[in-house]
Amino acid sequence: MRRTDPEGHGPVRYGPLLPDHGLPLLPGLAGALTAAAERDGVDGFGRIPALLDAAGGYFGRRGLPTGPGALATAPGAPVLFVAITAALGGDVLVPRPCPAWWAPQVRALGRSAYQVATPAECGGVPDPYALLETVRRVREEGGDPRLLVLSVADDPTATVAPPEVVHETVEAAVGEGLHLVSDETWRDTVHRPYDTVLLSPAEMVPDRVTVVTDLAGPFLPSGWPAAVARFPAGADGAGLHARVLDVLTALGARIADPIAAAAAYALDEPADITRRLAADTAVHAQVAAAVHGIVVAAGALARPPQAGRHLYVDFGPLRPELGARGIGDAQELEDLLTGRLGMPAPGGHRFGDDLEALRVRLSTAPFLGRTTAERSRCLVAPEPLEPPHVQRALIHLGSVFDDLRDEAQRWEPPR
Repeated sequence: MRRTDPEGHGPVRYGPLLPDHGLPLLPGLAGALTAAAERDGVDGFGRIPALLDAAGGYFGRRGLPTGPGALATAPGAPVLFVAITAALGGDVLVPRPCPAWWAPQVRALGRSAYQVATPAECGGVPDPYALLETVRRVREEGGDPRLLVLSVADDPTATVAPPEVVHETVEAAVGEGLHLVSDETWRDTVHRPYDTVLLSPAEMVPDRVTVVTDLAGPFLPSGWPAAVARFPAGADGAGLHARVLDVLTALGARIADPIAAAAAYALDEPADITRRLAADTAVHAQVAAAVHGIVVAAGALARPPQAGRHLYVDFGPLRPELGARGIGDAQELEDLLTGRLGMPAPGGHRFGDDLEALRVRLSTAPFLGRTTAERSRCLVAPEPLEPPHVQRALIHLGSVFDDLRDEAQRWEPPR
């Protein structure tokens, strides 16, 4: 791990990866990739046209009719985001906290990224009044805000923004002339899809929103980079689409044919994909709920996880106890928990949060086991929490938090 300042705090040169599935690879995906790899170069054409057709069907089934002429692909959402930001120009607004790669991508282009506070009930979407105030301040200081990036199903907070919040924020952004990028990587991993309403900003203002989805969220292993973007209809959307394609071409940002074939297979959503996605989501939802219960019982704060394979934990209420142990910021908390838990626990500062805030993102995949056999048991067990190795991992989590609190209390000076 490389850090950018002498004390090892503040901005860092790496971002935590997307929370992984932690489950065995589907044979259908492996077969699609293998078949394309065996015929690589034989057919005389690439797999991108098939991927674009599959992506159009995928968005259409989610209420966003899309033709191949309004789509772009790239090896991962960060590449798409760089191309979109470069094509739009100007400065960017992001919620705080946000995915670890958003702000660094903007700064790498020499642009400014302005963070905006989120409402109390969710992350991923800026508070509309804070957004308006930030835009006003940036313009007064000579900035040029043109783009707002948001995620209705969020990394790192694992929340789903209520439709009324999305509506108010999108209305404010459009009123200020901003283009919107909606990162919908986690929309298909909502834990209770029949009880949770997820509203895409593209459903509200189709001519002002570009939707980006990294397929490592719902479908593909994180080591198979593939993402798709859906551009708005109309002349402005077509112009942005053309400029983004120019940037992607200049970067040589093309998905390898075998991965494109697997991505097209996944986006067509055959029965094995939909069954696995439902089972995958159910497993991670139950583990996330169990982890949430443990961290809250230990005295920490966390919004109930609603989507994804992670949750965001605030140890602020334990600051006095942790301070007695010498833990005063997110980096120190990350170092401590990563060592004690034996799994990544990236601090909130990696997601644009305050370094002084004692927050970490915990992923659920490490609780599913270390071997293929252990992970497979989680999929076939009547209850995902029943396998002994899952029980042991959850017990270990609880004991680490209990020991940490007890140990910190022993370090407190006598009153």
